[in-house]
Amino acid sequence: LVGRSRALEIVLSGDDFDADIAERYGWVNRTLDDDDLDSFVDALVRRLASFDREALAAAKAQLNRFGTPTATELQSSNDMFFSALAWPGQRTRRAKIRSMGYGVPSDFELNFGRHLPTLGRADDDDGGLPSCFRSLR
Repeated sequence: LVGRSRALEIVLSGDDFDADIAERYGWVNRTLDDDDLDSFVDALVRRLASFDREALAAAKAQLNRFGTPTATELQSSNDMFFSALAWPGQRTRRAKIRSMGYGVPSDFELNFGRHLPTLGRADDDDGGLPSCFRSLR
């Protein structure tokens, strides 16, 4: 298992991970040169801030559970995923990602994690970084 902190990075960022990163993580830990730390943290914070608060909170709620999930918890996760498809702005967002090449061989499909933050939040309200992260507590 990767641990809660790394799982939050993996799940909430929606990023793609190559073999070099997977090896360096031991599928858990990232090592960075001191010179790269600030830019890494800044990029991650901005990336997370580009996503909808509801989606981040929903993913975080799932990761806050511990142990092996029960059948009820698995069903709850499934229900949460499908109800998220009805959130305001999601129909428009799904149409946008399809127009960008989702589901067909394309750079967008191959590098989905890199393109994901360019979509912005569905509400297009940047709200500032601090308020976004306060809502995730």
